Amino acid sequence: MSQHQSDLVRILVERGYHYQATDIGAIDEAAAKGGMVGYIGFDATATSLHVGSLVQIMMLRRMQQAGAKPIILMGGGTSKIGDPSGKDKSRSMMDEARIAENKAGILTAFDKLLTIGDGPTDALVVDNDEWLSEFGYLEFLRKYGPHFTINRMLTFDSVKLRLDREQPLTFLEFNYMLLQAVDFLELNRRYGCTLQLGGADQWGNIINGVELCRRVDQKEVYGFTTELIQTASGVKMGKTAEGAVWLNADMLSPYGYWQFWRNTEDADVGRFLKLFTDLPLDEIARLEALEGAEINAAKITLANEATTMLHGSEAAREAEATAKATFAAGGAGESLPSFTVDAARLATGDVGVLELLTGSGFAESNGEAKRLIKGGGVKVNGQTVTDPQATVSTAHVEDGAIKISAGKKRHALARPE
Repeated sequence: MSQHQSDLVRILVERGYHYQATDIGAIDEAAAKGGMVGYIGFDATATSLHVGSLVQIMMLRRMQQAGAKPIILMGGGTSKIGDPSGKDKSRSMMDEARIAENKAGILTAFDKLLTIGDGPTDALVVDNDEWLSEFGYLEFLRKYGPHFTINRMLTFDSVKLRLDREQPLTFLEFNYMLLQAVDFLELNRRYGCTLQLGGADQWGNIINGVELCRRVDQKEVYGFTTELIQTASGVKMGKTAEGAVWLNADMLSPYGYWQFWRNTEDADVGRFLKLFTDLPLDEIARLEALEGAEINAAKITLANEATTMLHGSEAAREAEATAKATFAAGGAGESLPSFTVDAARLATGDVGVLELLTGSGFAESNGEAKRLIKGGGVKVNGQTVTDPQATVSTAHVEDGAIKISAGKKRHALARPE
């Protein structure tokens, strides 16, 4: 029997999200009373979030599943500055049009993973530009400046680590933690929000918000963080040799997303099933106990569940079928990621294999593409390429495309246009 009073804390703890909390017992007690509102903030730094942010979205999903109300806080205001947490350098400045475009793209994934609406447990989308843009500089300093000391701010990792590495931290970025603290205060006042969740790198920012709510409004609010997810081999979640694993289908195909989960390390399968799927814990226990070649069945289940959640069951079925066709039967597979090549140049044999490797995203430069070829891992239509100067032509087109492969697990289709 669970030691926790609330479904929310029980789910978060049992499925492995809990890393730090200001007072886990108080959170449990408050959640058990019902009506809890919690939030996570997402700055609009790109047109899509990547899989490294998925654990945060899943915590909001867990809130909804437990009968609490999640708030998706879009950082329309804070995106104008940029969060220094975990960053080695300042983010590039974005104008409002770019921020608006990024916000719209980011919300695409939330529409798939959460129910957004006006119901008691429906997710609410809020933009912190609503209040941050209303402040005058002197007004902000007078209201909130007295509640923060430079001494304390210098102890938080988002500041301390940058300074320890002797990397510049602008005054603009230094103000970020004040803005995030004010976000918590405003959400508490406007929506009764009492819980901020986030990754472990947000702990200092969260604590500032908790303390500001107590000092200014004498309100008790809470913080909860999850560990920054790394694979068993120590790689940061979402970082691969091919680049970021984006959540939006226009930036990474459903097949590419499926394949990311299919390639999970053996030691991570059980943990990822708990964090990133809705499968019951007893079923997960059965799957993670599989050994040897049988663990591949658990990885396929993980890939199917994660892909279904984000892209739908049909996309997951197509991805699995494509993987079987590609790897088992040596075929192309209908759902492989594709890109276009100039049909006229292809007709004259003027398209190099190097161009296919960079066009597919398997290499970022011709130099990297040459190294792949020299390593013996590049194939065109299943035939190994050994000459970096090799070209392809219309004669290589099979079923409307040329299949380019880099290693055993990366495949794409070049389609003439």
